[in-house]
Amino acid sequence: MARDLSLDHAPVSNLFPQPSSDADRARYLITEQQVEQFRQRGFLPGIRLLNDEQINALRAELAALVEADHDGAELWYEYHSNESGDSSAILFHALGAWRITPGMHDLLWNPALLEPAKQLLEGPVRFWHDQLFCKPAHDGGVVAWHQDYSYWTRTQPMAHLTCWIGLDDATTENGCIQYVPGSHRWPLLPTTNLAKGMDAILTVLTPEQRAQFNPVPCELKAGEAVFHHPLMLHGSYENRSPRPRRAVVINLFRDGTLSDADEPLLKGVDAIPRGEKMSGRFFPLLS
Repeated sequence: MARDLSLDHAPVSNLFPQPSSDADRARYLITEQQVEQFRQRGFLPGIRLLNDEQINALRAELAALVEADHDGAELWYEYHSNESGDSSAILFHALGAWRITPGMHDLLWNPALLEPAKQLLEGPVRFWHDQLFCKPAHDGGVVAWHQDYSYWTRTQPMAHLTCWIGLDDATTENGCIQYVPGSHRWPLLPTTNLAKGMDAILTVLTPEQRAQFNPVPCELKAGEAVFHHPLMLHGSYENRSPRPRRAVVINLFRDGTLSDADEPLLKGVDAIPRGEKMSGRFFPLLS
């Protein structure tokens, strides 16, 4: 049985070197202009998070994790070899890789992730959960339009941040993530099925929101990331290209966020009573 790496609240490998000084840490900061862009549009693309060595290490771990009988499979929060259920529209989606492999675990402590996250959340950062999204070449499925916080209403106040990290070049052709700029100022929308069609969102939008529904693709190079607001409306179309589209998503929240549920917030995680601060083994303080 694999050791559960949620017991380790520090890196367990040397894949992501830690800053040794304030000056070293400062090289990962984003500019005030980038912070303002995030506030105005709801997302900030093109942030370099991984070098070639790190990309290759995470790809190798992912290749093992997509095999259903891999060591540590009992540690997943969720595991969907194909969330769509349609063999012509495959979407591998899983939560909990940080508990299983050292690279996925140590990615949480990547300073290139944490320094911008602290700026965008305006305070210390805790880990919420990770996700893997993989669309194979030729028959990769969609991720339907949604707001992340519509799945996260188990916490208060809303102080979350998503970081989507490409392990391949993500293009319009292979199903890159797309955003509706400014939609982070919309209220919370109902959820629709995450892996079965892109048009369901249109049934829950007001006429005003439909008029503003002008998605833009967010193309990224492998190793680049995009940060987005928890109310940002986003989704991605199918992959019919000859190239895979693999991504790791790290979801964060500002330290001090409270539980808003008495039941476990994730499968297999100890419950945090409503009104108590989110903390403990599964929600480590990262910075």
